[in-house]
Amino acid sequence: MADLIVTGKRVIDTFNDYEGPGTIYMTGDRIEKFEKEYKPDTNGARVIDAGNKIISPGLVDMHVHLREPGREDEETIVTGADAAAAGGFTAVCCMPNTTPVIDTQEVVRFILSRAKEAAVRVFVIGAVTRGQEGKRLSEIGDMWDAGIVAISEDGKSVMNAEMMRNGMEYARMFHIPVISHCEDANLANGGKVNEGYNSTVLGMKGIPSIAEDVIVARDIFISRFTHSPLHIAHISTEASIKLVKEAKEEGLDVTAEATPHHFSLTDDLLKTFDTNLIVNPPIRTTADVEAVKRGLKDGTIDCIVSDHAPHSPEEKDVEFNAAPFGMIGLETTVGLTFTNLVHGNILSEAEVLRKMTVNPSRILNLPYNGFAGDGLADVTIINPDLEWTVEKKKFRSKSKNSPFIGYKLKGKAVCTICKGEVVYEEDI
Repeated sequence: MADLIVTGKRVIDTFNDYEGPGTIYMTGDRIEKFEKEYKPDTNGARVIDAGNKIISPGLVDMHVHLREPGREDEETIVTGADAAAAGGFTAVCCMPNTTPVIDTQEVVRFILSRAKEAAVRVFVIGAVTRGQEGKRLSEIGDMWDAGIVAISEDGKSVMNAEMMRNGMEYARMFHIPVISHCEDANLANGGKVNEGYNSTVLGMKGIPSIAEDVIVARDIFISRFTHSPLHIAHISTEASIKLVKEAKEEGLDVTAEATPHHFSLTDDLLKTFDTNLIVNPPIRTTADVEAVKRGLKDGTIDCIVSDHAPHSPEEKDVEFNAAPFGMIGLETTVGLTFTNLVHGNILSEAEVLRKMTVNPSRILNLPYNGFAGDGLADVTIINPDLEWTVEKKKFRSKSKNSPFIGYKLKGKAVCTICKGEVVYEEDI
């Protein structure tokens, strides 16, 4: 007899291109079987009846910052995983800009050890260079042996093109992608917001869009030369999206992701001087936001990620230009995505879920295959019509640095099941 059964009228399994009624039988941390029927009266140890809500394979966020080791005051692996579960994610991939940097097998193993206590699955991304200093490659082979799924210098670019080439060639040997944070440090030159009309009017130092564009172009060329998979992190400019689209049309192994704040917010909001709006890459113009939406719609942008970046109140409650980059996002990503993309008639529910399940799993070679027999027992139930307000006091993240507090959203994850266990649940 199954340990847990989930049944409903609206299963959307994008791994297996199935939409319709279904019942999932889970035993331990595996899926025992899947039946294409809605069975609300099924006998079992526990039955969750989702009714008309969406039942999806567990959501994957391939870009988060968990801050441990080093800044456990902002977030830990356990608290970040709790926030992920509340947001509907059953798996997260943590970026390497911790203290110490994730650049050795010892740090990878430490994180995976701590992740055993976490509510959701935690996959590790290693640094391209030691200490993210851009001078020497990290122990990529050793980190791969320890369990990394990709390498990245997230938070900055590998500014030395030869070093980036070497990193891509090593990554190709282990069949893992390089995730590129695309920003020319010389062009960015200490800027905090998008360079443009609003930065000029407000007297703020800006980061020009070409700071992203030139590195996207460079890394696509290096990817072509090395035949290495390249993934563009948090893409945000119209020109960068065009470059990725051209690379895909050429047949290159280039993928990209976008965050909710880059398809939900514009730099017109800078006049509020909310330091939670300071992110990297910066919130950009209306034209860029529309380009991100088009890129999501036409398939140029493969994934939707949170870029969850916690900061303490002491760090964010400062003069605007002194605040660090980053906002939390694990608990608002589903709401913002459904509000702006599904209810905004940009993407269908299935298209959104593909960008949050199948695509990140395939890019990172994660062991997911949807509701096929003997798959991982990870399930997310979403109420696409639930209207709710983002409240600071309800965040499970240790940090509260979100510009979306007070926003009214439509669409929310209401039940998260990881490894066959219910790790988050609202009244459904």
